[in-house]
Amino acid sequence: MNKYFLFLFILIATGSFSQDLKKNQELDEVVISSTKLDIPFSKNFRSIQIIDSEYIINSPSTNISDLLQEISGIDIRRRGVGGVQGDLYIRGGGFDQTLLLVDGMKMDDVQTGHHTLNMIIPLFLVERIELIKGPAARIFGQNAFNGAINIITKKIDGESRKTKIKLNELSYGSFDQRNLSISSKITGDKVNSILGFSNNNSDGYRHNTDYKKNNYFIKSVIENGDHPIELITSFTENKFGANGFYASPSATEQYEETQSSLVGLTMSIFSEKLVLKPKIYWRRGQDEYIYIRDNPSVYRNLHITNKISAELSGSYFSNLGMTGFGLDMSSYNISSNNLGEHSRKTINLFFDHQFKAFNEKLVLSPGISISYFSDMSWHSFPGIDLGIDLSSNLKLYGNIGKTYRIPTYTDLYYRDKTTIGNENLLPESASSTEIGMKYNKSLLSMSFSFFQRNAKNIIDYVKENEEDLWNARNIGSLTTSGFEFDFKYFFKNKNFMSISYTNLSDDKYISNINFSRYSINSLKHHLTTRLNLNYTKKLAHSLTYKFAERSDGYSYSVLDSKIMYKKRFFLYINNLFDEDYSETNMVPMPGRNMLIGFITSID
Repeated sequence: MNKYFLFLFILIATGSFSQDLKKNQELDEVVISSTKLDIPFSKNFRSIQIIDSEYIINSPSTNISDLLQEISGIDIRRRGVGGVQGDLYIRGGGFDQTLLLVDGMKMDDVQTGHHTLNMIIPLFLVERIELIKGPAARIFGQNAFNGAINIITKKIDGESRKTKIKLNELSYGSFDQRNLSISSKITGDKVNSILGFSNNNSDGYRHNTDYKKNNYFIKSVIENGDHPIELITSFTENKFGANGFYASPSATEQYEETQSSLVGLTMSIFSEKLVLKPKIYWRRGQDEYIYIRDNPSVYRNLHITNKISAELSGSYFSNLGMTGFGLDMSSYNISSNNLGEHSRKTINLFFDHQFKAFNEKLVLSPGISISYFSDMSWHSFPGIDLGIDLSSNLKLYGNIGKTYRIPTYTDLYYRDKTTIGNENLLPESASSTEIGMKYNKSLLSMSFSFFQRNAKNIIDYVKENEEDLWNARNIGSLTTSGFEFDFKYFFKNKNFMSISYTNLSDDKYISNINFSRYSINSLKHHLTTRLNLNYTKKLAHSLTYKFAERSDGYSYSVLDSKIMYKKRFFLYINNLFDEDYSETNMVPMPGRNMLIGFITSID
């Protein structure tokens, strides 16, 4: 326990830096995507957090999976290092119930939620990350059951007719980690572009956990008066040993290769009263799984999924307030040696309107999403947000809404020697409520919220007897309730400390089964603290402490440290106290490990 007291002492000691206060950066002008309305961050009445570029630079994390681990209420159940594979959860629930977006383009995969984090944009290409906690189906449609995460890529600006090439990262660390990132910014009179490449390799922290990842990224903006056009192309390839990742811990020779491709074209059309954002994109996923790495003939799966989506969203400003509206249509297909050949068409209509009263101190936003699935019929999901400005700094808010999740093709059709899907599965659905408060001043911000989700038709793999096959079934209902607290305070020289805590409770889990593969095991207690210290103008130190206790009583604590010189040279130490712990499937996480190198922003 002495190690934890040591960290708390360091945290408290920051009080010595509390003289000569400096203002916090204003986020009021950041327009977020938590509704279909263009609303500044400070004016939105939902559970939203923004991870900005400065936070990313100073964070001990080296990839998005590790970065999200720093946020209370976000449960990334990682397998191994380097963000090689992990499942994403928000406020409990399952990994299929959270939606990931890149610049507003939905990265859902009809095969399985295990691929949610496959399209991993390197951190040096990320402008900010928007975290939307709570139901977001009314906003983004299917799969935003518990929340959504929107990765916003870097803006392209600078002097015209300039070409810059940057080495963004060169680092080496434990387990023979080798990381290289390069970018180029090209600015012209009408077309501006960013090109990025990253390569990450490791021999692995134990037997058969080696990996090799490559990411290629191009973003171009074509200036067209009031109608700029944006083109994004990204390709991520990941090859890794998967010792115990999916089957039992005894399955030590598993191997997997994944590919994720994205091509997207967006346009913004502005006028005095109307904003239109048409969008079209193609996402491709490929997943090859081999049970015994050196002998693929024993068991091998190959799944290829494609999604083509077209979307038109907009905001209209009138004397009655702001109206958000839109339509998106998608076509999915899968070709798999295990799941077969399937296709699905979807249509999603959405509508939001914001009313203001009492000098804009009272804000009411009702909305509805209506969705059609060619294999699941029609579904509607209404909701309403309420916000009250008690003062310029203090806001109260509440929201209520319905949400849903359509079964993946793995849920419906998967078959192997131990598992069988179920073509008769019903969609999961839930009603959610939340009330909370937000307080923001130049140096201090804090928020507090209570939430509850009543879910029905929860999908799990179950069996009656130990020798039976795992069978996908709608097993019952689940009530999840909890509360969340966030606190952040700025000292001089951009020093700050933050404390976040989430408490979850799952009950009323109705099921008459003897064995469950994905039994609910939420983070009952989740505490994260962050301490940023700028010792001099050139030397900075960041400490992140995470405590987690799951519903089954299993708990662990991890402290990460990052020292930076001139915001370029860094020493990163993960799991400083060498904690022995696992995040999922009894896969042991690495002990103390280090990474040293050079890193810089694309700007």
